[in-house]
Amino acid sequence: LSELHLESCQIDNLGPPKRKANFTHLQVLDLSINNLNHQIPSWLFNLSTTLVQLDLHSNLLQGQIPQIISSLQNIKNLDLQNNQLSGPLPDSLGQLKHLEVLNLSNNTFTCPIPSPFANLSSLRTLNLAHNRLNGTIPKSFEFLKNLQVLNLGANSLTGDMPVTLGTLSNLVTLDLSSNLLEGSIKESNFVKLLKLKELRLSWTNLFLSVNSGWAPPFQLEYVLLSSFGIGPKFPEWLKRQSSVKVLTMSKAGIADLVPSWFWNWTLQIEFLDLSNNLLSGDLSNIFLNSSVINLSSNLFKGRLPSVSANVEVLNVANNSISGTISPFLCGKENATNKLSVLDFSNNVLYGDLGHCWVHWQALVHLNLGSNNLSGVIPNSMGYLSQLESLLLDDNRFSGYIPSTLQNCSTMKFIDMGNNQLSDAIPDWMWEMQYLMVLRLRSNNFNGSITQKMCQLSSLIVLDLGNNSLSGSIPNCLDDMKTMAGEDDFFANPLSYSYGSDFSYNHYKETLVLVPKGDELEYRDNLILVRMIDLSSNKLSGAIPSEISKLSALRFLNLSRNHLSGGIPNDMGKMKLLESLDLSLNNISGQIPQSLSDLSFLSFLNLSYNNLSGRIPTSTQLQSFEELSYTGNPELCGPPVTKNCTDKEELTESASVGHGDGNFFGTSEFYIGMGVGFAAGFWGFCSVVFFNRTWRRAYFHYLDHLRDLIYVIIVLKVRRLLGKL
Repeated sequence: LSELHLESCQIDNLGPPKRKANFTHLQVLDLSINNLNHQIPSWLFNLSTTLVQLDLHSNLLQGQIPQIISSLQNIKNLDLQNNQLSGPLPDSLGQLKHLEVLNLSNNTFTCPIPSPFANLSSLRTLNLAHNRLNGTIPKSFEFLKNLQVLNLGANSLTGDMPVTLGTLSNLVTLDLSSNLLEGSIKESNFVKLLKLKELRLSWTNLFLSVNSGWAPPFQLEYVLLSSFGIGPKFPEWLKRQSSVKVLTMSKAGIADLVPSWFWNWTLQIEFLDLSNNLLSGDLSNIFLNSSVINLSSNLFKGRLPSVSANVEVLNVANNSISGTISPFLCGKENATNKLSVLDFSNNVLYGDLGHCWVHWQALVHLNLGSNNLSGVIPNSMGYLSQLESLLLDDNRFSGYIPSTLQNCSTMKFIDMGNNQLSDAIPDWMWEMQYLMVLRLRSNNFNGSITQKMCQLSSLIVLDLGNNSLSGSIPNCLDDMKTMAGEDDFFANPLSYSYGSDFSYNHYKETLVLVPKGDELEYRDNLILVRMIDLSSNKLSGAIPSEISKLSALRFLNLSRNHLSGGIPNDMGKMKLLESLDLSLNNISGQIPQSLSDLSFLSFLNLSYNNLSGRIPTSTQLQSFEELSYTGNPELCGPPVTKNCTDKEELTESASVGHGDGNFFGTSEFYIGMGVGFAAGFWGFCSVVFFNRTWRRAYFHYLDHLRDLIYVIIVLKVRRLLGKL
């Protein structure tokens, strides 16, 4: 046997052979993608002295790599990536003279890179990415003359980029991204890198210090320099790179006018990301051809650019692009396209949306928020059957939500807030089973909220604030499973990966919410939000008790309505609640003692209601200012200035005394005391009645006690008479 392949066989244990195995000719052993969840067994390295390839990747292997690994003297390919290996890397790895490929990525090794690695003179690929390596990059790496791929990304390496790396004349891929490296990279760092194709230095503290006329000795295909110091001038050396497929320079500190040659140069680019800089220029007459284009958060102006049918992602959000959107949507060149992500948000576009949406049926994410768009939402948007997110917020749209949008049955994210939309919220919207975010705040919606709302079991954000909704809050809220903590929302994140080779870069939805009285923008942390905001409407009736079962809810705002009745007694079971606003209603009764159990509560507003009685005593409720309770003249006790009277104390004890362990004054206490006394008394009597020894001892004790009391009384009386 020379090769043994057992990948993806659900093996969960590698016990030693029961008898001596004869594997004298074994060269390849592949146990990858199994369920091995123990340490690497030492006997494995004595299995065969002829082993050339050992593949254990994508298991659950734990512990350290044993020093005995040096016995694999003929090994050429060692793959241990995607496990749970930890500890330091053994120096004995440096004794594997024939090793050509070493992949230890995606583990938890915590150590500097061992200096004996410099002895691996045959090494062509070294991948130590996604660990916790620290220290500096050894200067002795200059001896790895055959090295073609060096990947040390996503670690905690420090120091400068060693000049010696520039002597690795066979290097094709250099990845030092996501480390703590700092300092400048000069032309001397690249002198002999004639074969370099991939340069990945993103997310470091390094910066490029080269002359404006620098002519690199290589022709790159992948240039990943996001969060890497390039600016403030636009890098002219890119003009001499004729083979680039991917260019990312997001957050690179560039504050310059994009040169005219650049846009023609990008026609060969497949993936272009220049976001979050201070780049400027007019996009009016620009033609874009890349599959993925991200020009967001810059200073670009002019009209919308033209795009080819190859474009799949176009993001020009947060710029100063003006004009109407119709020419872009209805141009003949866009009659056939593959665009799946279109983000024009936070610009100064105006006019209506036109009726050409039949040409854009591949759209998955559409964001036109924060512009000056107006008119009605066209019926033709119903052609977008693959749409998952629709953001039209902060515009001037009027009319009603067209019924054709119910054809977009896979919708997860709807934001039409801050417009002038009217009429009732359509019933079909409550039947969208995948909907996770529904934000319709600050419009003119009327009518009631139907029981169908509770069918939105995947919902994490419901924001209907500042409308004219009336009626009561549905009493079926406990059916909203994600809010109740029953469903795993992480299985359906609000993000979209564009580009299979670059899954690190996701298009993520951004949402502006008002969870604690202030507007906050949620993007990366939106996945953690659970929110209901029904504030500033005309809702009436009581707060349904079922709301207490939404144990995953973090923000609840029911303020500025006409709600009556009391605060549900079990609201303290909403353990994750961070913000609670019930102000400006007609809520009466006392504050439930259970609210003191809300240990994460950081914002509370119960002002301007008809609440009465003592504010429950707890570290939590007394930590808020008096403003949280103002406008309730019958409330007393800290932090309000009104002291509680005896009557209020008695009333408070009778109604909420059981909540904090104080049973005095409650009917339950007296009932319990009576039952306890009766049980104890008759239990004692039974023992005395049936046990003769106890009975004699008990009555003997009573006789003795009687005599003692008699003597004490007689003596006291005589002493008193003597004094008189």
